[in-house]
Amino acid sequence: MSNNDQFVGTRAVSEAHAFDAGALQAWLAQHVEGFAGPLSVEMFKGGQSNPTYKLITPTQSYVMRAKPGPVAKLLPSAHAIEREFAVMRGLYGTEVPVAKMHALCEDESVIGRAFYIMEFVQGRVLWDQTLPGMPNAERAAIYDEMNRVIAALHKVDAQTQGLQTYGKPGNYFERQIGRWSKQYLASVTQPIPEMDQLIEWLPAHMPASARDDRLTSIVHGDYRLDNLMFHATEPRVLAVLDWELSTLGHPLADFAYHCMSWHIPPGAFRGIGGVDVQSLGIPTEGEYIRRYCERTGFATPEQLAPDWNFYLAYNMFRIAAILQGIAKRVEAGTASSAQAKASGAGARPMARLAWLFSQKA
Repeated sequence: MSNNDQFVGTRAVSEAHAFDAGALQAWLAQHVEGFAGPLSVEMFKGGQSNPTYKLITPTQSYVMRAKPGPVAKLLPSAHAIEREFAVMRGLYGTEVPVAKMHALCEDESVIGRAFYIMEFVQGRVLWDQTLPGMPNAERAAIYDEMNRVIAALHKVDAQTQGLQTYGKPGNYFERQIGRWSKQYLASVTQPIPEMDQLIEWLPAHMPASARDDRLTSIVHGDYRLDNLMFHATEPRVLAVLDWELSTLGHPLADFAYHCMSWHIPPGAFRGIGGVDVQSLGIPTEGEYIRRYCERTGFATPEQLAPDWNFYLAYNMFRIAAILQGIAKRVEAGTASSAQAKASGAGARPMARLAWLFSQKA
């Protein structure tokens, strides 16, 4: 649920996220080829969980992603920046566009936290999924490029790219449903009956395609329009951003998450549900699924159709659990932004939508 205005505007580094820039500069000079100071540091705007900095030198800019400062209490699996570094390094040079990784520092004595350095990719992040102000042909091209990239990701051979240990193989849905059920139950603020029903319904109604462990690929976990950096003028993705939720998993779960846009109305989640997409040159969900199936060969749209509502229900359940976690943090006073409050309030409607799709499955 991150927001990639982080890669658009910068601001001065806040006190909570400050570190010794001199120590960083000395480390960069030793570990990043071609690095030459003096170094100045700014912070990208946006509420992402791992602070993201722009490092500026006279000849070029870099991006640094770091764990939150020493004061933050970290869950063992959270903020695993070494995983983000590993997946992007592994994917570099494939048909999946990612920023080039320069260096990873797990030695916290350098600036007080682990961090990695990557290339700064200049481009545009498109926020509104209706792509206002564009001609229809350009909208169609952007959607087709988005489809090409997720299909390419799911076709990458993890073994060849050295990513075969990037996640646990097999039983992806059982593990994910278990994980998000636990997460939800640990963060209930007010009961949501639909969530309790889904916790029972999902494991009992898993289709055969969801249990097919031959379908294992690198999954992004949050693949959507605004997690892509596009070329300034062309309908071409320069970098897929925000790999925090990536792992080895089931490609159809990842793809169905991406396709939820067609079912979620514009607003808090920036969907295109209820929008007359054909008048805009944007493919229908059916056309988009067909292109993905042609590109990956995992299934035909006809084979996918009976299972599709299960995949959508599962993904909406997962989002509702994530939003409920935000609601809990708002209640505890650890997340106070207006955006956090609005997100937390989205758990109930999202759970209702998930239950609606489970009933169609």
